[in-house]
Amino acid sequence: MRRFRFTAYVTSLLLATGFALTGAAAAQASPQLAATGGYVALGDSYSSGVGSGSYIGSSGSCDRSTKAYPYLWNAAHAPSSFAFNACSGARTDDVLANQLGSLNSSTSLVSITIGGNDAGFADVMTTCVLNSDSTCLSRINTARAYVDSTLPGKLDNVYNAISARAPSAHVVVLGYPRFYKLGASCIGLSETKRSAINNAADYLDAAIAKRAADHGFAFGDIRSTFTGHEICSSSSWLHSLEWFDIGESYHPTAAGQSGGYLPVLTSAA
Repeated sequence: MRRFRFTAYVTSLLLATGFALTGAAAAQASPQLAATGGYVALGDSYSSGVGSGSYIGSSGSCDRSTKAYPYLWNAAHAPSSFAFNACSGARTDDVLANQLGSLNSSTSLVSITIGGNDAGFADVMTTCVLNSDSTCLSRINTARAYVDSTLPGKLDNVYNAISARAPSAHVVVLGYPRFYKLGASCIGLSETKRSAINNAADYLDAAIAKRAADHGFAFGDIRSTFTGHEICSSSSWLHSLEWFDIGESYHPTAAGQSGGYLPVLTSAA
């Protein structure tokens, strides 16, 4: 993610930067009418819209897109205010340091995707693209261990801060998609790697959903809307490896934002 901290990974002459998350709702809390107050969109490149084009010049390296699901939701529902704070490359600590200033007592809706960069997704994908099946699986196991040991506390810090600053807000935590359609003829990674990466996405989503539920937040599971639109499908809503724009690799396209993420937020909001 040019755009996620995925960009920080320079691993070869061709793979000069990392890949970033630069990325029907199973709501755990009752949806509320969100357009009566302000809407604040937080998170990483999956929320800023990396991969969907039409980037807002003033957003700089955050790469916020007018085709990202927060921008589309705002246009459709006209909340009383809209703060688009999501930023490519963001980790949980970045959200705490840089994205919460717009939250207040009048905020009625907050959306967020976060956790993928903390878990090292960029390095996972770099490792799996450049190395053997066994090396890929080993790196994924390291990421899963982080998700078990450290990520829950990081998410708690973010969720607690959101609740403290916007106590009346309905918070929708959105997850990440599975990347690959399995069993399909497709150039690129082995089926072993694809399956392991999909399982890692499930593992991350389960951890995020658990923390969201424990805080009384809604979890927007976008895996169902992306089903049939994974990489290796005939209608992918995700970029595969983009050699000429590494930062967009493994991010949703504009169709993934409008057809994958937006309906889930709309249902959960």
